[in-house]
Amino acid sequence: MITKQESTTAKLCAFARAYHSNFSKEKIFDDYLAFDLMGFDGYNEIAGVIADIPTRESGNAVKPKTYGGFSKEKFSGNLADYIAPIPLIRIDFTERIINRFTRRHKGRIQYVILGAGMDTFSFRNANDSISVFEVDHPDTQRFKLDRIRELSWRIPQGVRFVPVDFARDRLAERLYAQDFADGVPTVFSILGVSYYLSLPTFTETLKTLSSIAHDGDLVVFDFPDETTLAQNASERTRTLARITQSFGEPMVHGFRLSEIRQALNSAGFEVVNHLSPKAIEHHYFRGRSDGLHAFDNIHLISAVRREVR
Repeated sequence: MITKQESTTAKLCAFARAYHSNFSKEKIFDDYLAFDLMGFDGYNEIAGVIADIPTRESGNAVKPKTYGGFSKEKFSGNLADYIAPIPLIRIDFTERIINRFTRRHKGRIQYVILGAGMDTFSFRNANDSISVFEVDHPDTQRFKLDRIRELSWRIPQGVRFVPVDFARDRLAERLYAQDFADGVPTVFSILGVSYYLSLPTFTETLKTLSSIAHDGDLVVFDFPDETTLAQNASERTRTLARITQSFGEPMVHGFRLSEIRQALNSAGFEVVNHLSPKAIEHHYFRGRSDGLHAFDNIHLISAVRREVR
């Protein structure tokens, strides 16, 4: 469990969104607030972390360097190879779903972001009909709220920050205490979470969401497949696993698509949209000139809650 500060992998993802939004000429997603939320010092620190990936993933962790001038030559290759492709596609995939969901439901909707980390949707969202619930571990959330206060950002009226210690707290109780409304159309996102959960734990997470979801509600997530921890995994996939382990956030399971479908079905959800690695490559990275390519083990899923009739 991450305590005292934001997780390093969340910072890496925020850096990827910030760098891409500021410097890419072929934007997949424009997270124009990511740099502001990270701040100059935080951005500078993570630039050094990414530049040091070859040393870190080999098991020889070193104190991160800093690069005040953000010389892209020092980190851009590692960023493109190991970091950027995942956060860029999953945030675009999710927010496109949110937009479609909002258009389909003319009144109020709810968006619950589990493991919100450095997500900036709450402050980029211009649609007052969307109520946003950012769910995070109390210490992780405190880190983000401190940064928001430093920036003097005004928290929008429809945004709630929900501290949840999943080892002790009940998600439903925490949400209802923060004005979560039963029966209002809802999208749940759990991006970047399945990498660090066993199949039984991930299944229980889906069942927890199902207990407060209703017919037509959606859940959106990404997941690593069964090749992730296999002996014959690609070198790029193995490197990614070593990187997250070096930050104390080891991947513990790779899921077969059949396992994901079964976990969803057992929780009352059915798959609406599945983007395989090949589909992600075709949809997001075909013909790009910046070296970004899909990972061969990462998938995207959206699923709908279906009531038993």
